[in-house]
Amino acid sequence: MKAFRVAGSYADPRKRQPFSIEVSAEDEEAVREKTLSLLGSKHRLKRREIEITEVTELSLDQITNPVVKYEVGA
Repeated sequence: MKAFRVAGSYADPRKRQPFSIEVSAEDEEAVREKTLSLLGSKHRLKRREIEITEVTELSLDQITNPVVKYEVGA
């Protein structure tokens, strides 16, 4: 597995809310799917309300989330 940082924004009732999260997955397509799923379930958002602007792969020393670090095997 690889670690990725996903940045973007989602539609809040008053404004666009920016976000940045770390996700572990096999490839970029799986990262996008997992991000849409996580944000949709946590914030009750539809997929069309979430805009992903950047997906970057992280090296082991750049990972800050302990769960992602464990899943990657660092």
